[in-house]
Order: sequence, then structure tokens, then C-alpha cells
Amino acid sequence: MPAQAQSGSAAPVRVGVIGPFTGPSADFGVPMLNGIQLAVDEINAVGGYLGRPLQLVIKDDKGDPDQGRKASEELLAEKVVAALGFCNTGVAMKSIDLFQQAQTPVIVPCSSGTAVTAKYPAPESYIFRVQARDAIQAPFMVDDVVKRGWDKVAIFADTTGYGEGGVNDVIAALAARKLKPVYVSRFALGVKDLSSELTAARDAGANVIYSYTVGPENAVIANGKKALKWKVPQVGSWPLSFPFFLEGAKDAAEGALMVQTFIAEPSNERRAAFLANYSRKFMGKPAVPMAAANAYDASYLLMYSFLGIRDGSLTGKAIKESLEGKMRTYYGVVSTYEKPFSVEDKDAITRNMLIIGTVKNGAITFAYPEDAKRNLFIQRKQ
Repeated sequence: MPAQAQSGSAAPVRVGVIGPFTGPSADFGVPMLNGIQLAVDEINAVGGYLGRPLQLVIKDDKGDPDQGRKASEELLAEKVVAALGFCNTGVAMKSIDLFQQAQTPVIVPCSSGTAVTAKYPAPESYIFRVQARDAIQAPFMVDDVVKRGWDKVAIFADTTGYGEGGVNDVIAALAARKLKPVYVSRFALGVKDLSSELTAARDAGANVIYSYTVGPENAVIANGKKALKWKVPQVGSWPLSFPFFLEGAKDAAEGALMVQTFIAEPSNERRAAFLANYSRKFMGKPAVPMAAANAYDASYLLMYSFLGIRDGSLTGKAIKESLEGKMRTYYGVVSTYEKPFSVEDKDAITRNMLIIGTVKNGAITFAYPEDAKRNLFIQRKQ
């Protein structure tokens, strides 16, 4: 994709954006890009950074690890000062070493794989994230599963880096509750039929399915259960809120539960304004609200890190140090970010910010009325 058109006479600040804007992961890649674009347009409307507009250099990784690495090399060759992006954990893990070696900060709004911010020792790492890592998503959901009395868990996970990390995190979360999965299925992306695996899970006595995959495969699981007339709940991480699941499974998706950082209900002024501005600019609601909101906040956090650098020298080291503690508080959509990052912590989202969403009439809403009430108050990092 071409760089965003330059505005103004001052030299622009070039910011990289990388994600799946075509292909099977575009359903959350495009809302991520739109969230970034919305934030950058707002920032440029009030002068950018010291009078310099932000210029997005956009690369499509198509959800493919090799394409992602090539796109990352291109971004770095085009001398971006920092980057926003990565939706797929497998893509991120193939590329983040390039940014680390170049000392070019990346803020990840979507990829939740625990390994993404754990690959490098925190004090040295240039990899930041505004998303709940799977190591907190999995225990949060497992605790809800146990609370509901579902103690025989079947895990269905794809064989990508995302699925691999998710399986490990779910098994660890179950072990902490003195449980083991009764059945584990691994499958490649693109699988169209999991009926034999679902039958095996049913025969193993499973009373809940925990799925870990990013695309249409979640719908394959739901539709397979329906075909077997096997009425057990399906739970998982945030891809159960994606259009591929909601539209692909239709009524078979009803009642599914998933971890969320943001549900598209205007519970306060900031969220109402974000949703209204997004809908106005992109002619409709975000297909994956959480991707759009996380990316919008990540963009502003990057901008706030720039504003912490008063001499105009946006080196990777200066941006990293600003992100780690030299920024003023940002009142965002997902959270109020007082100290989102530190030298020792590159993840902005903590467990207290998470909520359980559920599919109701084909849309995502709060699973618990108390979460809807709690959502009136912004949760800060703990």
C-alpha cells in the first residue's frame, strides 16, 4: 500500500503500520488500521508533532509470516521512526526481531500471543502492546468456566503460533485450578470439517469447548456441534467476537463467551465519541470494535511518547524511554493510561480491565450485568 498522502510543509513523521488488510485475517486487520487512521487524522488536525504531520506508511502482511517479515523489512528500509501493528501472533514472532535489532519501537494493538512481549528481556525490549496477552486472557476465561460449573474442558486450537501459545496458556490455567483438558484437538487453518474431533470430544465427556483460532475455524467448530446436536457451550479468546465467527456460525454462535477489553456500547463520553467518529468516518460500526479501540489508543500512546521528546529528535531509544515513563496521562477509549509501560513491563492491559462478552442476537454484549455497570467506570492498569 502507498504511504498516506503528505500534508503541510514541515517534514512528516513517518510511522509504520503493518497488519492483515487482505486475506483471512482482514476482518480484524482492517478495523485495526481504521482505528489508527482515525487517531492520526485527529492528531494531524491539531498540528501533529511540533507542527510535523504524522504520515502512515502502510504494509499488508496478509496474515502470512513470510509476507510479514518482508513487509517489516520494507518498513524499516523506509525509515519509519516507530510502528503500529501485528494481528497474528505467528506473523509477529517472525518479524519482531527486525524491529528489535533496528531499535525501532513497535506497539502491538491486536496480537495477544504471550510470547510477543516475552521474547526479549523487558528492559531491552522495543516491543510494546495494548492488548491483553493470552497469559491473562486464558486464566480469566478458565476462572469463568469453573465458576459456571464446566469442569470437563475440550480444547480446539489451530497449529499457528497463536494456537500453540493459546493451548499452553489454557492448559496452565486449568492446571492452576487442578484440572486437565479431557480432549485436545489441533488443526490447520482452513479446515472445513471437525466432526470426528468433535465426536471424540463429546465421547470424552467434555461439557465445554475452549477454542483458540483466529478465523472461520471457530465457525466450523460451532456449526459442527450444531450438526451433531451437541449442545455444549463454546468459549475462548477475543476471535469469537470476529465477523468470521458471528456470520459464519449465525445461530450456532449464540451464547458463545469470549474475553474482551472493549465492547461497543457508549458507556461514557470517550467511548461514545470514538464510536460516533468511527462510524462517521468509515460509514459504519467497526467489524471488530476491540481491534479498532486498542489500535486507536495505541496510536495516541505513540503520539504521547513523541510529545515527551521536546528536542524533536525521534530516535528509537528516545521513543522507547518516553513510552517507559516520560509520558503524561492519556485518557483513552479502553482505559486511562497513567503509566501504561515501564522499563520492566511492556504490556498496557492488566486483568482488571478484562470483561466477558457473549454473543446475543448475532452481536457482542456483556455476559454479566455487573460488567455493564462496571464498564461505566474506566479501569486503570494495576
